[in-house]
Amino acid sequence: MKLPFKVDLSSKVVAITGAGGVICGEFSKALAACGAKVALLDVNFEAAKKIADEIGENAIAVRCNCLDKNSIAEAKNIVEESFGKVNFLINGAGGNNPRATTDNETMTADTQNVKDFFHLDESGLRFVFDLNIMTAFLVTQVFAEDMVKTGGNIINVSSMNAYRPLTKIPAYSAAKAGISNLTQWLAVHFAPCNIRVNAIAPGFFVTNQNRNLLFDEKGQPTARTAKILAATPMKKFGEISDLTGALLWLADDSASGFVTGTVIPVDGGFSAYSGV
Repeated sequence: MKLPFKVDLSSKVVAITGAGGVICGEFSKALAACGAKVALLDVNFEAAKKIADEIGENAIAVRCNCLDKNSIAEAKNIVEESFGKVNFLINGAGGNNPRATTDNETMTADTQNVKDFFHLDESGLRFVFDLNIMTAFLVTQVFAEDMVKTGGNIINVSSMNAYRPLTKIPAYSAAKAGISNLTQWLAVHFAPCNIRVNAIAPGFFVTNQNRNLLFDEKGQPTARTAKILAATPMKKFGEISDLTGALLWLADDSASGFVTGTVIPVDGGFSAYSGV
């Protein structure tokens, strides 16, 4: 893969959750290209293995349910047997769920056959909170324990939803705001242990999870896409490769060794634009 620049990560053993997805799969490739040993953790083992096979000897895929602490501990043992102690963690597991998504952007008088706020499924909201917040919490609990003794680097994946909630997806917006807040809390808590904790907040990228929201069955942009691009000063979706520079900068201790507790937006200006 083409990198914007290279850093020396040959001393890094990285565990990446949600690594079978588009963004964290690309992160895995970039870090491995810089010499890191990368463990791709995902409940979808086949998706993670496909990417690990593309990378080659510097990567392994590990089946891991990031909502199950025993599964996380088993994954950690597998990584250590293959590569040694993990000193770099990326919490990328997360996502939304249709049960936690309203049909309309705002409340209307006509509630017939419409899933509005009052018809959201409680179990769906709990699932989305768990998928984003609890996975980051549990995985960090398991993997950061060794870092307390040796130092380390943790990068969480936040979202534009953390800056301003998007319509229709209240649980995901709130959960990603929680990820940004948790990032800051962990940065302060672990600072005496030489563990840096930061987050990357992607703007709008086309992924497997949001494709159906952004394009219709014929591949045409939806009304939501038009609103997103209108609010993005650069007037385009990001390419996954646009995230690589921020990732490598945060990954390199010599470049960002004094950076902790930050949430870096990579968004084409979305978070800076007031709409006026």
